[in-house]
Amino acid sequence: MTTATSPRDLAHPARDEIRLEGVLHALSDPMRLRVVRELAATGAEVSCSSIELPVTKSTTTHHFRVLREAGVIRQTYRGTAKMNGLRRDALDALFPGLLDTVLSAAEGQAARLNAP
Repeated sequence: MTTATSPRDLAHPARDEIRLEGVLHALSDPMRLRVVRELAATGAEVSCSSIELPVTKSTTTHHFRVLREAGVIRQTYRGTAKMNGLRRDALDALFPGLLDTVLSAAEGQAARLNAP
């Protein structure tokens, strides 16, 4: 894991440190999966506050930290905002098709649960 050199630098695992079990654990929580789905749909970096979760701010921070530490997202500070981007290139290189399969399954599940 890259270490933070200042409070504004956040530690992220290097690509070769990302582990399948960590990624699967991070994606197993509905709130974290929701964050990943929104980042994938956006295709760009977004601030933490632009992704609304029905949980407290501290719980939201926890979910983003789990995703970052698993190597699913990259977080960087831009001014006062913490920006989040999906590490799609790293995940696709390490686990080909995993992210697309999970996102597709999540979409299908959401459609089933919201169907009349």
